[in-house]
Amino acid sequence: MNFQTAVSTCLAKYGTFQGRATRSEFWWFYLFAILMDWAATIVGNFISQDLGSVFQALVSLALVVPLLAVGCRRLHDIGRSGWWQLLLLTLIGTILLIVWWATSTKNEPNAYGEVPRLA
Repeated sequence: MNFQTAVSTCLAKYGTFQGRATRSEFWWFYLFAILMDWAATIVGNFISQDLGSVFQALVSLALVVPLLAVGCRRLHDIGRSGWWQLLLLTLIGTILLIVWWATSTKNEPNAYGEVPRLA
């Protein structure tokens, strides 16, 4: 899955927490969210120093739901519940989640659906 396909897929599944997502879908969308956050900060600061943080906050709020959704689908892909994302509230848990998000896809159907097809 390439960058454009991953972004369009994740935005199309904005609040979809069911199903599975490939590693590339997750990481490309995560990169997109970081780039959008940086762009919002730069554009906002270019217009006004105060507006920069407001603009960044609005972009972050708009992307939090699809980030959580694709993170949940990514965890489903390796056979884990999306509730494990609550580990983001701790430092050790964040490290564990990064390892899980980087784990390769299980090439077999599981309780969360069929193996995702690469687009």
